[in-house]
Amino acid sequence: MNHVDDLLPHALQLYWDLALASVQAEALQLALAEDLFETLASPSTPENLAQIRKWQPEATRHWLTLLWSMQLLDRSRAATGEWYYTSSEVARRYLAPSSTLDCGEAWRFRLASLRDFGAGLADGLRGQHRPAPLASGKRWAAAASSHLAREQIAVTAPAACELVSQRLGHDAPWRLLDLGGGTGQVAVGLASLFPRMTGVLFELPEAAEVAARQIAEAGLAPRLEALGGDLATDDLGTGYDLIWCSSVLHFVPDLSASLVKLHAALKPGGELISVHAEIPEDPETARRMLSYYLPLLWQGRRVTQAGELREALLAQGFEVCEERPITLPMAPATALVARRRAQ
Repeated sequence: MNHVDDLLPHALQLYWDLALASVQAEALQLALAEDLFETLASPSTPENLAQIRKWQPEATRHWLTLLWSMQLLDRSRAATGEWYYTSSEVARRYLAPSSTLDCGEAWRFRLASLRDFGAGLADGLRGQHRPAPLASGKRWAAAASSHLAREQIAVTAPAACELVSQRLGHDAPWRLLDLGGGTGQVAVGLASLFPRMTGVLFELPEAAEVAARQIAEAGLAPRLEALGGDLATDDLGTGYDLIWCSSVLHFVPDLSASLVKLHAALKPGGELISVHAEIPEDPETARRMLSYYLPLLWQGRRVTQAGELREALLAQGFEVCEERPITLPMAPATALVARRRAQ
């Protein structure tokens, strides 16, 4: 007779899953390195694939079965009993180099960065090692020139377009400040969706140069300007209807001073959309968030406790009109919409 406790995960399951995840990560890393998801755009048996690639047939079969269990491959059985594997929709959409939404290199970059950080936890704990700064202009420019653009196109820009579409009419004229805009894909996506929108992308100077090229290539230079500078010291301009600010406030030296500056940059009635991770009270959600943001915290950067950013906005004269969780693959985040009160 089964007891209820027999149907529940073991108390150790979470920690064994951590070990199992390393095998799954290696399986995906290998699939990306071997360009598997392009190769399996057409169905193939493991034996045929192994013959073409000069792999071991039995090992190939087991590897493909694991990727199928990870929902990266689909499979069907022929009348002869052979399994045919093909790339799943999510793999074709987000992990195949031919896709405009390909995030394969972004994923590999995240994996390598987090592995390097994890390997240095003991040294960090003893004060013997600190990760390289994440916010230098050269590092952001290098990321913007490689994996970050695809990640913005696939993840951040669609989220921004969805949020903004719920607040502004598609035919309305309005002015945007894309603060910390990275490669410019959020600003480009919004400008494509809102034909009467104009705006400024503000970034570190080296990254702003990359964004300017992306804006020009999209044919949007007459409507969008990429401005290089430092949020703490440089002028942002004024009269904005909307400020998009995603994962920027983790890096500012003085949160209150930065929020005062953003409040002043908005026109009366203008809105700030802030998308940032905060440390929640729920352990499961906190585990996902902290696994990603621990490197920032160890650098002395800011990741606020749940509700802290909302209170900081209120303290600087903003009216918080909406708060909602936002789905991002890296870590849970909260979208706060804060308005400068009309005078």
